[in-house]
Amino acid sequence: MEYVLQVHGVVRRRPEGTDNPEMSTGTIDVVADRVEILNASKVPPFLINRDENIDELRRMQYRYLDLRRPNMQQNMILRHRTVKFLRDFLDGQGFIEIETPILFKTTPEGARDFLVPSRLQPGKFYALPQSPQQLKQLLMVAGYEKYFQVARCFRDEDLRGDRQPEFTQLDMELSFVEREDVMRLMEAMVLALCENVVPHMPLKYKPLRRLTYTEAMEAYGSDKPDLRYDLEAVDVTDIAGRSAFPIFQQNAEAGKPIKVVRAPGLHVRRDDPAQILSGEGLKRQMKELEDLVRTVGAKGLAYMALPLDETGEVKGPIGKYFTVEQKLALFERTGAQPGDILMFLSDKRETVWAAVDKLRRSLAETLNLADPNQLAFAWIIDFPMFYWDEENQRWDPSQHMFTMPMPEDIPLLDTDPGKARGSQYDLICNGYEIGGGSIRIHDRSLQEKMFPLIGQSMEHAREQFGHMLEAFEYGVPPHGGMAWGVDRLVMLFAQVDNIREVTAFPKTQSGLDVMAHAPSAAEPGQLEELYIRLAPLPEKGETAAP
Repeated sequence: MEYVLQVHGVVRRRPEGTDNPEMSTGTIDVVADRVEILNASKVPPFLINRDENIDELRRMQYRYLDLRRPNMQQNMILRHRTVKFLRDFLDGQGFIEIETPILFKTTPEGARDFLVPSRLQPGKFYALPQSPQQLKQLLMVAGYEKYFQVARCFRDEDLRGDRQPEFTQLDMELSFVEREDVMRLMEAMVLALCENVVPHMPLKYKPLRRLTYTEAMEAYGSDKPDLRYDLEAVDVTDIAGRSAFPIFQQNAEAGKPIKVVRAPGLHVRRDDPAQILSGEGLKRQMKELEDLVRTVGAKGLAYMALPLDETGEVKGPIGKYFTVEQKLALFERTGAQPGDILMFLSDKRETVWAAVDKLRRSLAETLNLADPNQLAFAWIIDFPMFYWDEENQRWDPSQHMFTMPMPEDIPLLDTDPGKARGSQYDLICNGYEIGGGSIRIHDRSLQEKMFPLIGQSMEHAREQFGHMLEAFEYGVPPHGGMAWGVDRLVMLFAQVDNIREVTAFPKTQSGLDVMAHAPSAAEPGQLEELYIRLAPLPEKGETAAP
């Protein structure tokens, strides 16, 4: 197995009845008259020609062998076809591809930079780019009206299934556009991409659905909801607040929302739909869900389980606090059907949002509601311009400091920044953010107004972004753009749940390359050339010395 051979002979059709439809070459044979071994192979650490469950660390240790496996080859080909289509599409729209530097200036963009010490400039550092954001805006200053790049980006942050320290994004910027222009072009590219690269995966929305940030959070508790299934949170504050349940009364008076998530048929057992969960089984299931929402700060989870017919009684401890009329009003507003469970959440709005998101994801998995073959792309728009950072007593930009406020909200920057909306737009799909963009600030005076709002002095801002501010004095056109996460997009197309499955040489969850054993120690001579001396590592439980 895995030897490299050179075979000389005659290609012929296989004898009738011996075809192998499982192989792409299953209709032919080679009648060999000479075989030469070009290279021998040790016994591989796992089978290459069979799709089996292999420990992931072992796969990554022998990634060059793992990449031989048919499913990984298919993933890499899918990635190639996706990127090629995107390049060709943008080329056809008049975009030009321009590479921007990998060594750039360290500037705060929301995550930690990877720093690269300079030998020629002792004591100074480059940074690997978190994105080409500043550089692509400078290309707009330079008069390149349609730019794109398949860009490598780097962020020194904690990892998870859809995040790596280095990643690939499709980066784009256009001049003389408004938000609608960019979204229309991006939507056309989404539809064409799916039709050509994954025609077997149907799109739920054509044209793509649009939700404001507030609509998404109120209905789904997330600004990147999975829209393949419903499970919308319904506001029932006016009904539940008038019930005899004391907590609902108090919360309604305090202005806290009361939301209901309807779980269709949840108390019909999954393994046997004819069986209804008994009282104890229902309590146990609801206790698990209550423990789940408590992890995001919710204080509890109340519920009503509807009977299978009109003669039965509503199950659940809060049913007795509602009149018949109130129950009927709840059932009508939520669309409840026999066998459903209504789950109630009430707290401060942000806590309810987080709990709704947790609940939706868990119920979708339990009830098998998410079709893995379907793609539910949608737009999220009208994001808040800023979020308030209570700890540091400042506003943080929801996207980045170069995002243009919605034109009608610019006066709010002086009076009430928390109510200002950014001209931001996110492309989401199946519970993931696939891309994000905005119309950018192109006026120096407006850009300078942002820095004090986010807690930066003008002196520090000019030190960090002086090149941008100076460029804005030379006739900058209005511009906007977007970046798509290529890894996440291909992950969805490949129907896998981790971007490591669509990345040739990924890192582990702790940022290690277990194949090449990176990161690794530097030679003393290398450190000396860079004027770097390593501090002692802190003992376990201690913090690093300043």
